[in-house]
Amino acid sequence: MADTNFDVIVVGGGPGGYVAAIRSAQLGLKTALVEREHLGGICLNWGCIPTKALLRTAEIFHYATHAEQFGLKVQGASVDLPAVVKRSRAIAKQLNGGVGHLLKKNKVTVFDGAGKLAGGSAGARKLSVEKDGKNIAQLTGKHIVLATGARARTLPGLEPDGKLIWTYKEAMVPESMPKSLLVVGSGAIGMEFASFYRDLGAAVTVVEVMDRILPVEDAEIAAFAHKQFEAQGMTIHAGAQVSALDRGANNVTATIEAGGKQTKLTIDRVILAVGIVGNVENIGLEGTKVKVDRTHVEVDEWARTAELGIYAIGDVAGPPWLAHKASHEGVACIEKIAGYADAHPFKTDNIPGCTYCRPQIASVGLTEAAAKEQGHKIRVGRFPFMGNGKAIALGEPEGMVKTVFDETTGELLGAHMVGAEVTELIQGYGIARTLETTEKELMHTVFPHPTLSEMMHESVLDAYGKVIHF
Repeated sequence: MADTNFDVIVVGGGPGGYVAAIRSAQLGLKTALVEREHLGGICLNWGCIPTKALLRTAEIFHYATHAEQFGLKVQGASVDLPAVVKRSRAIAKQLNGGVGHLLKKNKVTVFDGAGKLAGGSAGARKLSVEKDGKNIAQLTGKHIVLATGARARTLPGLEPDGKLIWTYKEAMVPESMPKSLLVVGSGAIGMEFASFYRDLGAAVTVVEVMDRILPVEDAEIAAFAHKQFEAQGMTIHAGAQVSALDRGANNVTATIEAGGKQTKLTIDRVILAVGIVGNVENIGLEGTKVKVDRTHVEVDEWARTAELGIYAIGDVAGPPWLAHKASHEGVACIEKIAGYADAHPFKTDNIPGCTYCRPQIASVGLTEAAAKEQGHKIRVGRFPFMGNGKAIALGEPEGMVKTVFDETTGELLGAHMVGAEVTELIQGYGIARTLETTEKELMHTVFPHPTLSEMMHESVLDAYGKVIHF
């Protein structure tokens, strides 16, 4: 019989769980990982990666249908939807297998099933593993890390049915291309799907209950993106809500309320993108001291719960709901457990956020409004894509880089971007914040020419009245 006693047991094999398990094994801890469905979790199988494959297809199709702008002639460009979906799923499958290889390479024992806390005391926690209603293992671990992730939130009266009203899963594997689509929610997930379907030809309407789209982003950046989306043909209703969805045979009539008025909209399909809820059910939290707040487990800076020996990381442990947050949180948690000399508490201040719609949006640190609310006297720099030679050569002249500094100390408080490839650029500012860089170091850094990254330099210069190229 396989050994069932471990130093660390990780429940959930997503980007938080599998990374935590690998790091645990690297530090010499005997480690098990329990996963009920897919190694790599939602991110790899039904989120971050396959959606980027879909968005890449949409981007290429957009370029193909606007090839004349580049001096090219492309005739007969069309969408082979089954092939588009097949490519996306194949990429997810490839990476899923890669995670399995990494776990095996690092000698992590993997159990295929659902894990549930089954009692025990600190130093001897019990975990049962079930598969298809049958118990397949009883494990004991000194430390148990919950990385059970989250699932799509639903709203009363707007429940998805998998046919006409979709969650992100159905939206990723459409059997046919809808001619018209309603996206409820304008966060990262909502706007990425809105971009994908709009670029492939669907008429897209977005409804957002907050007073603006992309509500977690800097207001100026969100407003810029809003104009770009409308220029692409999207219809956007902010400060509005969908109060009813009436299903027809092959369409849906939505009731949209805004400003005390109701309008009806009939569309082929609806995508719900109204947030997530943590997977805290059926994992044995009952009878423990673990505290749950609005479906998310409460943890400290080391991912420790109120129950000794039980930890939580990733989406189940609260925002920001990002794969890279989960991975780093998992590493910090494990290094603390292992007594690693360089262990440091996990903070969310310097986590970049990226939205892969067209145009892309990326940010790190404080928005301009948040910086003011915290009492900073600030300097703000901006630089437009239209002032950058590489952006113009790429045919991507619409965008902006914005930086926010503390006027007294020169601290880079935040950076916000909208435009082509900004999700690749933002890490430069992420490193700057980690190193506690001031405007002087950024000004003295030589940025290569011609690159989009030059706009980062120019934005810093602009904050201090030194901008050159605009």
